[in-house]
Amino acid sequence: MISRRTFIQTAAAGIFIPQFAQAQSAPFVLPEQFIPQYVRVKDEFAPGQILVQPRSHFLYWIEDKNKAIRYGVGVGKAGLEFTGVATIDVKKEWPTWRPTDEMIERSPKLYGKYKGNLDAMEGGPRNPLGARALYLFQNGRDTYFRIHGTTQPSSIGQSVSNGCIRMINSHVTHLYERVPIGTKVTVV
Repeated sequence: MISRRTFIQTAAAGIFIPQFAQAQSAPFVLPEQFIPQYVRVKDEFAPGQILVQPRSHFLYWIEDKNKAIRYGVGVGKAGLEFTGVATIDVKKEWPTWRPTDEMIERSPKLYGKYKGNLDAMEGGPRNPLGARALYLFQNGRDTYFRIHGTTQPSSIGQSVSNGCIRMINSHVTHLYERVPIGTKVTVV
């Protein structure tokens, strides 16, 4: 004979398990505020610049006077974020990637296989830099910070990276096509 408790537990499982299974397989949906959109910006930002506001997780491509395309981004963890002014001196489609020595030191379990060698992961859909990368330089020197795509779209709107500015792959591709070498990038 089935007890009342067993009946209730079985019924509850029948109701909640399909929803749980569906939630596990649901595709990632980017929160609406991080979808690219045109916005107004202050006069102080000249067309042809990029402005990044890490606290709000937005990157602005200043397209025209008082007009920008705003993209949602993921940014560096506390203490690892880039701030200041840089220029984009290198652009790459499907870039190769190798963790920095600092990343290897901070996370040896994750990146230890790169210690003591110069191996790099080939560009492609599984590469952490994603579809495109814009390399940030200061005074002609590589900062090792990038604006790049990501294999982790759920990191958009988060402060979780090792310092780089992450974008959805289709968004960084859109930006990449508009941004010339020498573009000024200000991260505040």
